[in-house]
Amino acid sequence: MEQAMIIVNPSSGKEEAVDYVEQIEEILKAKEYKVNTVQTEKELDATHYCVNACKNEYDLVVSLGGDGTLHETINGMVDQTHRPKLGIVPLGTVNDFARALNISLEPEEAIETLKSTLTKKVDIGSFNDQYFVNIVAVGSIAEATSEVSPEQKTKFGPLAYVMEGVKTLASTTAYPLRIEYDDKVWEGDSFLFLAALTKSTAGFEKLAPEAKVNDGLLHCYVIKDVGVIRMASIITSVLQGTLKDDKDVEYFTAKKLHVASSEKLHTNVDGEEGEPLPVEMEVLPSHIEVLVREEEF
Repeated sequence: MEQAMIIVNPSSGKEEAVDYVEQIEEILKAKEYKVNTVQTEKELDATHYCVNACKNEYDLVVSLGGDGTLHETINGMVDQTHRPKLGIVPLGTVNDFARALNISLEPEEAIETLKSTLTKKVDIGSFNDQYFVNIVAVGSIAEATSEVSPEQKTKFGPLAYVMEGVKTLASTTAYPLRIEYDDKVWEGDSFLFLAALTKSTAGFEKLAPEAKVNDGLLHCYVIKDVGVIRMASIITSVLQGTLKDDKDVEYFTAKKLHVASSEKLHTNVDGEEGEPLPVEMEVLPSHIEVLVREEEF
């Protein structure tokens, strides 16, 4: 009998996550899974649960929670000898990974996806000894958006990141960056550097419209040293999906990256504060298998 684990963050979805557990269990049991449901209580619980699921060769792991729960779950799955299929029921305020996979942000509809027999192999990014599924950002705005509180996310959604970022515009300066990618190098002053795996970031689905979930590439944007007025124009380019065409933006794709600076700069990884520079990044192509709706792919 196949085994499935449901990893539940009881504080997600305005603390409504547990209300969906019975419905999910019924669907999985109808598919003849033996179901084990676990609840997170503290940071990294989802990672530890998922590692155990991999070691015990579970066939499916379902993440029932927000981006943080999903991020932890995937970190427990990457590089394991056995990797279960992944089901996603997004209950966060942004849900970038679900957006990129066209998984409904409505919990009831996302749960229906668990009935599907279709899967999609998806790229994952390695970041030093951690992993990410959406984006890594470097710069003052990236550091500022790490300060967005759960309350702000709940109240303002994706706009919370914009609001926090705009606060830094007037006082922000560019920093020296050296980016080694594949067999090339970019070096200069940068206001913000972004390396995206998917098209959706902070709820904006046009940041990297050319990015595919399994193209094996990081889509990179270097926003050069610009003033506040030009930065406002660049934000418009982000919203319109034309960032790579802006004259003050350097765009390239890469499979591997090394990013360093003579200044002390922190990173933002999937919306959370990451390690300081220097950092190494690499794409792990088609590394995990996600349940998707049959009509989407």
